[in-house]
Amino acid sequence: MAGKLFAIEIFLILLIGNTHVHGVITGSAAPSVPSSKYPDPRRDDSISNTYPKDTIVKDPYQWMEAPDSDETKKFVEDENRLTREYLDKSPYRAELEARYKELYDYHRYNGFFQEGKKYFSYQNTGLQNQDVLYVQDSLTSKKAEFFNPNTLSEDGTVALDPYYSAFSEDGSIFAYMLRENGSDWSTVQFKNVDQDDKYHEKLEKIKFSVLSWTNNNKGLFYSAYLDHKGNPDGSTNDSNQNHKIYYHLLGDDQSKDVLAVEFPSNSEYLLTGWVSDDANGKYLVVSVADGTGNNMIYIADLEKINFEIKGKLELIPVVTNLDANYEYIANDGNTFIFKTSKDADNYKIISVDISNPDPKAWIWKDIVPNHEKNVLEWAVAASDVYLIVCYTENVKSTLQLHNITSGELITTFDLKDIGTVEQTGFFGGRKYSDIFFLFKSFLTPGIIYRCDLSKPSFDLEVFQESKLTNFNREDFTTEQVFYKSTGGVEVPMFLTYRKTLEKNGNNPTFLIGYGGFGESQLPYFSVNRIVFMSNFNGIHAMANIRGGGEYGEQWHRDGSVHNKQNSFDDFKAGAQYLIDKQYTSTKLMTINGGSNGGLLMGACLNQRPDLFGVVVADVGVFDMLRFDQFTIGKNWIPEYGSPSTDEDFEYLYAYSPLHNVKIPDDPHKQYPPVMLTTSDHDDRVPPFHSLKFIATLQYNAKKHSNQINPFIIRIEKKAGHGDGLPTDKAIARLVDMNSFIIMNTGITFHA
Repeated sequence: MAGKLFAIEIFLILLIGNTHVHGVITGSAAPSVPSSKYPDPRRDDSISNTYPKDTIVKDPYQWMEAPDSDETKKFVEDENRLTREYLDKSPYRAELEARYKELYDYHRYNGFFQEGKKYFSYQNTGLQNQDVLYVQDSLTSKKAEFFNPNTLSEDGTVALDPYYSAFSEDGSIFAYMLRENGSDWSTVQFKNVDQDDKYHEKLEKIKFSVLSWTNNNKGLFYSAYLDHKGNPDGSTNDSNQNHKIYYHLLGDDQSKDVLAVEFPSNSEYLLTGWVSDDANGKYLVVSVADGTGNNMIYIADLEKINFEIKGKLELIPVVTNLDANYEYIANDGNTFIFKTSKDADNYKIISVDISNPDPKAWIWKDIVPNHEKNVLEWAVAASDVYLIVCYTENVKSTLQLHNITSGELITTFDLKDIGTVEQTGFFGGRKYSDIFFLFKSFLTPGIIYRCDLSKPSFDLEVFQESKLTNFNREDFTTEQVFYKSTGGVEVPMFLTYRKTLEKNGNNPTFLIGYGGFGESQLPYFSVNRIVFMSNFNGIHAMANIRGGGEYGEQWHRDGSVHNKQNSFDDFKAGAQYLIDKQYTSTKLMTINGGSNGGLLMGACLNQRPDLFGVVVADVGVFDMLRFDQFTIGKNWIPEYGSPSTDEDFEYLYAYSPLHNVKIPDDPHKQYPPVMLTTSDHDDRVPPFHSLKFIATLQYNAKKHSNQINPFIIRIEKKAGHGDGLPTDKAIARLVDMNSFIIMNTGITFHA
């Protein structure tokens, strides 16, 4: 959650299938959890914190912020025991597991690209816990296994980070980034492409980093918290400070790595360095971010020091204000190309010529101007003279080819469907004429397209395609609707369902949302959605609420800081729309969100408990008064505001899920069933958020005899915020979540 420049806030959505058979709902009563069965953790009302205007707020479960204490560990075990006892009673568990394994078991093509003279691809035969990296000599030659992370751990909890691992400039050496147990902490090791391994060093304490090789293939830059004193395994909540850029010379021990860039004036800055893409790799382009996506840009001339990095680099300031986002794309000599939100809420592409020694004489130009409606999502330089530019147009991807110098539009690629091309799924560069990119939609598991930019037609070729068995996409459809929210704003929402579905108010519906950090939630593929629609005749709904980036920075600002309530209002309005238009009913509506989306779930639960049938919140941010004290929480202040300032505190306190639990006193009303999920190695949103929230919910349930709907929590072991989750753990989690929904909606599984 530290800004989309670093892809830190990777959206965790685990789609939970509701069960339904042709509109027939069984009459069996949902099993409850007697309040006496809930764990009875120590509640220390003497613990309190003082906030602005001398406001004293009790925090009786603050001791849960210590994950390694015996008391916290016991509470976790007690909660997991209760959850297992409850969920194991659910019907259809065996059928659910069999169906998920059947649908997950398809060959997935997740990336194809060229490095040096060889081609590489990420693939999964189906039920492998982690994708495998393959190598081949040509586009058509036989592939061979190059790197298989499944051999690194028996349970699949060691994951290769495919986006941030990096080959050397000549393609001869692979620097591979590994994460264990889902933690954001990473290690880096090295592998020779053509020979047996001969590099023995390991780089540690790496977090929120790209790996960028110097063009001489001798070493690389990376970002890390080498001064961090805590255990870098994701099991602690220590605040992360003093992010720095280091240079590693291949073959050296990490202790010899050179501190290349630091900004001691602000310990919360996030630093990233890219070696420029010109023929010599002349510069290091440094981004200094504050946590919102806004950042500063500095440049270091590596050629000036003959590419010998022996100490801190001399930095040339290019952008020194934190008032916009800048992303480096490419450069030709001293002319640099950036994507930016500066004076462009929908983003634009600019160039700046820094040849003149006087910065005031630098020449700034717009190459691709701000589009009035469409949001420029990302841009990449390809085949030396082109820019691949991806727009979000009404919450779907539009991919274009532009001239890199003039910005002139050359062609718009025909994607043939409403879907998404993410930057992490694009593969190409200035050295190669071929580009490859991964396209997904709500009903398309994945198509890798190839385009040879040396040919004037720019035709797309289906190079590889993932296909499910026992699923006919022609039976289903996706529609986009718009509904009104606070202030008359129209909010888009995608609905995907079986073509024969009737709007009779009797359809199970699964509604998801996020709405934060300017992150656009675009069409994506999920096996879970397929199970939900094909086996349960249900509707999957995705509301693109304010706070996200679907309509640019203004859409983001309208759902952040003091406008955060708009996000909650948008989501509630979406749920009400589905009920009013007879898609579904309250009883049959499950809502779900993860991370910032978990916060959304908690706030909407407290504000409209009567509107939803079931609430599932994953790895949520629930304590809005102490979020900034742990891991990278301080980087979220630009998004949420600071609990230590007068005005921000009032807004945060007013909606903080932990502090606004209010089970109705009316004997005929109660909160809906709630299931929280978290993980013991989540070092992005620490698990104490969920632990304190579930303890508070259960404590209030004990005081209200009318609250018979259950409150449970599932705490995953050896997992983190969601990245790198092994396939078998993903399936087990989905079976549990579906079991909870089945038990609390009274609907049945249909094979």
